[in-house]
Amino acid sequence: MTTAAHAQEKTDWKLVIHGGAGVIERDRLTAEQEKEIRAALDLALQTGSRILAAGGDSLDAVEATVKVLENDPHFNAGRGAVFTYDGANEMDAAIMDGENREAGAVAGITATKNPISVARAVMEDSPHVMLSGAGADQFSREQGLEQAPPEYFATPERRRQLEEMKAKKISWFDVDLKYGTVGAVALDSEGHVAAATSTGGLTGKRWDRIGDSPIIGAGTYADDRACAVSATGSGEYFIRAGVAHEICARIRMKGDTAKAAADAVMAEVKELGGSGGVIVVSPKGEATWSFNTPGMYRGQASAEGRTVAIFGDE
Repeated sequence: MTTAAHAQEKTDWKLVIHGGAGVIERDRLTAEQEKEIRAALDLALQTGSRILAAGGDSLDAVEATVKVLENDPHFNAGRGAVFTYDGANEMDAAIMDGENREAGAVAGITATKNPISVARAVMEDSPHVMLSGAGADQFSREQGLEQAPPEYFATPERRRQLEEMKAKKISWFDVDLKYGTVGAVALDSEGHVAAATSTGGLTGKRWDRIGDSPIIGAGTYADDRACAVSATGSGEYFIRAGVAHEICARIRMKGDTAKAAADAVMAEVKELGGSGGVIVVSPKGEATWSFNTPGMYRGQASAEGRTVAIFGDE
């Protein structure tokens, strides 16, 4: 095959991100907060776009993109992770490679600066798919990943949310009615898809609760035969519906478009009583999202440019 012919076979790359969904409305954000969040989403897109535009692979792109969001305290992942009921920060993450359906995940880790990188290490440097708690923390240290002290994760705003939840005796779900997971899905120029998701869980979570984010097939899934998905929302419902795998299955088995599959599965989640959203990219180049909440922090990028959005009417 000539170089020119091979170049013609290259796929147009795509990147889609989210930073959480929920009751995200204009009167709930100050102008400064909105500006900062939009800038953070755009920085994440820039980071992943550089990798994809240079011919890099989708797995590297989604990891790098999610790390940017984990480092920003506006989002409930990494440095901005919410507090458990007992005042700790426990983080979950997952990553999946659509080319071979290899996956890695961690739950309840407490000291790694970038949880998504531990998830990738589980996938590539262990025989397992999912590690949790103290064992996952130990594995992270053994892999030489950057650790951070408790005060790195303990942001004042997240502590305020925990105190408000306890004072008002608010229900099990998030005090600000926002599900603050972050995620990225990408299609690279070789036609491979990947997904990555990271979260601090729910404000005031108890009993080592784990949501959908690190559950392969619920909050995270990637399959070159169908699509890559990252979810955010009321995790218990996403687990019950097997959201991420269900979207991919509808595309692969029924021939649904990415948008039709995402909308159908999110409608099921709503029927069960859950709320949130998903981002999806397919090997065909479809890049979309679907959410049943007033807003979702989100954005997408391709060779044509980048866009970010927050509110439902954008």
